[in-house]
Amino acid sequence: MTEETHTTPVEPAAVEEPLDLVRLSLDERIYVKLRGDRELRGKLHAYDGHLNMVLSEVEETITIVEINDETYEEVIRTQKRTLEMLFVRGDGVILVSPPVRTGS
Repeated sequence: MTEETHTTPVEPAAVEEPLDLVRLSLDERIYVKLRGDRELRGKLHAYDGHLNMVLSEVEETITIVEINDETYEEVIRTQKRTLEMLFVRGDGVILVSPPVRTGS
């Protein structure tokens, strides 16, 4: 007589399509990189298939690269602002991820 072993099938991962990663980030803080050297960090409330998004408690960082006329060196400056609510048009989105955490 042989002993039978039963294994339960592994549940499919919660991520089956690329937008599932965005779905899992609903009501969470995310990091969004946009065209034009802009970065956003905020709480994701809604999105669609075009990656149009509604974010709240947004911190926008704009990186500006200028060339010094005398020395021809690059001068990099950043501007930051906070916004209560923001609609992001999806055609400007390059990357979406959980916020980048810096080690402590």
